[in-house]
Amino acid sequence: MTTDTGAALELGDIQAATLMPRPNPYAGAYLALRIDDRHAARELLRRLIPLLEPVSSFDPGRPVSLGVGLSFAGLEAIGVPAESLATFPSEFQQGMAARAAEIGDVGENAPEHWEAPLGSKDVHLVVAALARDTALMEALVVLAQDAVRDLPGVSPIWQLDVHVPPDGREQFGFKDSISEPTVEGTNILGSNPHEAPLKAGEFVLGYEDENGELPPMPQPEVLGHNGTYVAFRKLHQRVAAFRRYLRDNAADTEATWLAAKFVGRWPSGAPLALSPDKDNPELGGDPTRNNAFLYGDDPRGLKCPVGAHARRMNARDSVITGQVRLHRMIRRGTNYGPSLPPGVLEDDGAERGLMFAFVGAHLARQFEFVQKQWVHDGKFIGAPAERDPLIGVQDGGEFTIPQRPIRRRLRGLPDFVVNRGGEYCFMPGLRALRWLAELDT
Repeated sequence: MTTDTGAALELGDIQAATLMPRPNPYAGAYLALRIDDRHAARELLRRLIPLLEPVSSFDPGRPVSLGVGLSFAGLEAIGVPAESLATFPSEFQQGMAARAAEIGDVGENAPEHWEAPLGSKDVHLVVAALARDTALMEALVVLAQDAVRDLPGVSPIWQLDVHVPPDGREQFGFKDSISEPTVEGTNILGSNPHEAPLKAGEFVLGYEDENGELPPMPQPEVLGHNGTYVAFRKLHQRVAAFRRYLRDNAADTEATWLAAKFVGRWPSGAPLALSPDKDNPELGGDPTRNNAFLYGDDPRGLKCPVGAHARRMNARDSVITGQVRLHRMIRRGTNYGPSLPPGVLEDDGAERGLMFAFVGAHLARQFEFVQKQWVHDGKFIGAPAERDPLIGVQDGGEFTIPQRPIRRRLRGLPDFVVNRGGEYCFMPGLRALRWLAELDT
């Protein structure tokens, strides 16, 4: 597949962490900082900017990389003028916690149960550090911490160490982060040759999007251009409960088969659309084939249920209500916490799960829409009583597995994933970061 390089993207100004694929395996850390002194925060940016790479010079073989984003409260704290703050979209201004009801963070997922300081007005600046192994990552974190050490007006308030194992599997045991879109004008190849490149304006501000329009952009232009939005979420995974549910409901079938129907892929990453009856590790491990498929030949979901997690998150050419391409995002998932040993069915009390980062130029049309409609509703696939069986808040929900001669319907699903907290951040371009560092307000 080739991409259209005529979009004139300013690749030398866009943070590499926005668009570039991550290595596999890798170690990483998310650091959250509170700004008490805007002048100290600007000095911190001046120190961090030389450590950031643009897309144009990103070397996937380089052992480390950093990305920097600010919450709306962070932009206020660093002294962005009020008339500029007012140009950010309302959902970003409110923050993820204030949008909880809108995006389905209710019950035990509600902000009052989040891990402090997530969801508070103290999360101002987030640094994402990635490295090819733990030793390099620790050195990178020390480097970032050194940048803060003699700045009493900026305080580290939260850190989460993350990793992706060599087999790329998340805590439930399934290979993750397979589906990546092609972004027009970047020469970054996506993983599905059947999907046309998406307009750069879906992911970076200042460029045409899939509607043929320029997304609303924060002002002044130097601040908004080449920036994007990131939604971070710390998702706790109830691995033991997931395994027990599979054991108790596998009936005469195998638990792995039932789990694959939930996910839409086998543990190896092989998609049900291409391998409906059994896992195919060779297919799952082949990046040229494991995402090269559509759902058009399976309208009833006999191979991959229409309500399966992966099919909900990217329905491809399925017949649904709405347009898939208007809700595509770049997704980054990384494990945190220890893995539960294979075969263990009792929870050991350890915190484990996924740290997700969703990248896109439209928080409302992309992340929030997907949370509300594709995760927590089933009308778009003609199953209004169903929610995402893996990550949805179930409230005793159900999940249908189409089969011949009789479909199978599971009822009373428990929640397998609980949101521990998150935040919306704006990831500026490098020129914008320099503008922020030199503010004189």
